[in-house]
This record gives sequence, C-alpha cells and structure tokens, in this order.
Amino acid sequence: MPSPLEPASSALSRFRVIDLSRVRAGPSCARQLADWGADVITVEMPAALDEGDPHVGPRAGPDFTNLNRNKRSLTVNLKEPAGREIIERLVVDADVLLENFRPQVKTRLGLDYDTLAALNPRLVYASISGFGQDGPYRDRPGFDQIAQAMGGMMSVTGNPADGPMRAGIAVADLSAGLFCAYGILVALLEREVSGAGQWVQTSLLQAQAFMLDFQAARWLMASEVPVQDGNFHATIAPCGRFRAADGYLSLAVVGDTLWQRFCHAAERAEWLERAEWSHNAGRLAGRDDLHAAVESVLGERPRSEWVERFNTAGVPCGPINAIDELFDDPQVRHLGLVQSLERSDGSAIDYLGQPVTLSRTPSRVSRHTPSLGEHTDALLNELGYDAAQVAALRKRGII
Repeated sequence: MPSPLEPASSALSRFRVIDLSRVRAGPSCARQLADWGADVITVEMPAALDEGDPHVGPRAGPDFTNLNRNKRSLTVNLKEPAGREIIERLVVDADVLLENFRPQVKTRLGLDYDTLAALNPRLVYASISGFGQDGPYRDRPGFDQIAQAMGGMMSVTGNPADGPMRAGIAVADLSAGLFCAYGILVALLEREVSGAGQWVQTSLLQAQAFMLDFQAARWLMASEVPVQDGNFHATIAPCGRFRAADGYLSLAVVGDTLWQRFCHAAERAEWLERAEWSHNAGRLAGRDDLHAAVESVLGERPRSEWVERFNTAGVPCGPINAIDELFDDPQVRHLGLVQSLERSDGSAIDYLGQPVTLSRTPSRVSRHTPSLGEHTDALLNELGYDAAQVAALRKRGII
C-alpha cells in the first residue's frame, strides 16, 4: 500500500517498510529505502515513554535529522497487546519489516520472524544485530566501536607507535545498514520469482569483517597478518599522506609508469637513476628514506600547485580536505551531493543526498524528518481505526 505522501523517488514507491529499529545501523538501512521512494514507517515509542536516543542526539539535531528524512512516524507502545495488534495489521500488507532488537527481545514481544511470516508469507523480515542471531555472542549488546575493535579494523588503523585506532566515522554501523538494505533488495527481487519472503540477517561484526576486504584476503589467502601502516599504503610506495608547503595532500604513485611520471612532474628525474627505486618492491623496502625525500620536495611548493601538477601528469593526487573544504570543492558542488529542502518557516536544511544517480528515477530529499508520531492518526485511519478508536488508544498510552 503506497504512501499518500509524495515519495522521494518512484523507484521503490510500491514497497512499504515497517522500521522498528533505532540508533544508527537500522535507521541508516531504512533511510536507503526511503530515499529511493519506499513508504518507510518508523515505529517509535509514545511521547510519554520516549527516552530519546543519546547515540544520535536530540531529535532536532543534525544526526537524527540526517538519519530520518523521507520517513513517516508512528508511535506505538510495543509492550502492550493493543500496540502489537497495530503492528500485526501493518504487517499484513507490508513488504519489509526491519528490526535491531536483541534476539530474545523480539520473541518475547511476539514480533519474531516466524510469528510475523505466518501473518504475511511474502514479508521480507530484516534483522541487524551486534553479533548475529545465534552463536556464543548473540546476546551481547552491539556498538560500532566494539565492532571496529573485534572486527579487526582498529588493528590496521593508525600509527604503530600510537596503538590501535578507531575510524572517525561509524564504519560498522553504516556498512551494516548498507548491507542490510542490499540484502532486502535482493530478497524483494527473489520474491518476484518465488512469491515468498524470507529472513535477511546481518550484524555489525559481519559487516566490519567484510569491510576489511584486501586486508582480510592477505590473511585468508597468504597467511599474512596485516599491521598498522599509519597514513601509508601497506603494499605501494610512495602512496599516502604528505605535507606540502601549506598543508597535506594524498598521493598515490601506483606502479612503475606512474613513478616515472611522478619524478618528471616533481622535477626529480635523477630519482629514475636510482636502481633501488626503479620498482615498487625496492621503493617499499626503502619506504622511510623515499618518503622523507618526497616530502622534502613537496615542501617547496604549495599544495594546490602540486595537486594541479600531478593530476596534469596523470598521477593520482588530491588535497586532504577538512569537512568544510570538501563541501566547498567545485567537483562536489557539481555532483549535487547536497540537497536543500525548505521548511515551513521559509528557512532551509541542507541534506547529504544519495551518492548514486539514476537517469530516470533519481532519489531526492522530499520530506523533512517527521515529528514524533506525526503520521500516527493518518496511518491508523489507513488501517481501519476510526476517530473514536484512535482517541481511546491515545488515552490508554498505546499510541
């Protein structure tokens, strides 16, 4: 049943998603679907029971607002039978239900996969957890930084002398949300063939382990345990962070052809005569001396000049931008990543839009983050509740 509100895209507008999740991984998954037009109904606790979410800040703050645009808000007390009945009515015609309860909680509430699939065999039921739906860690609380630690990422991030370091963004949360959205779409595609829904599962630990990618492959395929390499690449030199006269840049001299281009662009053709630097293995073995020499040269000119010079020569190079510099970059502006949406008072909010473009059915930010329970009455009316029944539910604290 499509939403009567204008969808963010026509691509997924035929799908209805019930989002029972909170914090970041689940809401980011739901945001992916909402941004492509799905009717995402975020189920929240009634105002009297709502404790907010310290992980993403106040409702009007940038973090919560960023996570919850393009959605509708329904308040329901899931601990009450009448509240669960509302969810069951929603489930009958829904395409997707998303949750990130601890495994035993959803069973206690009667909102587990088996129970809801019996009501709607076409339901795609999606679960995000900290460590998985079963196994020795299934009941542990999940948190992004814990997943970064246990998932190996902190062991390969940062400078060796400083010890393990977490990433500056919630990599495990965000990747789990993306992978869950991907799994949901795969399940919806498969449903077109089988006619049946299924249970989609992922966890912060699985997502973080998968994000190791080539570092994981080094261990699995070559029995190498990757270590911290700081701001430099583990297998390529020179490749990493370097200081120019007025700031830092990132440089990637990948392979011998680019090394030759780099030396000419840096006006250091004599480096090509050094046998130990003529191939990547030698440059990697003498990385400390090489990097010192490169940084000494780069310190002679401003960053912008080097970026222009190396890119003209076909050597990958870019400035290390602060966040404000990123969004002031002409290419970022050209790509239209930032979308502005006007509020009722005439002011506007800038949102970070989807990083994927579709030629016929693009995504956009069409609605601001809803107020708590903003769409409760409308949704209950869609489910067949009349005004008196809605008033009674509100009086009892169910909605």
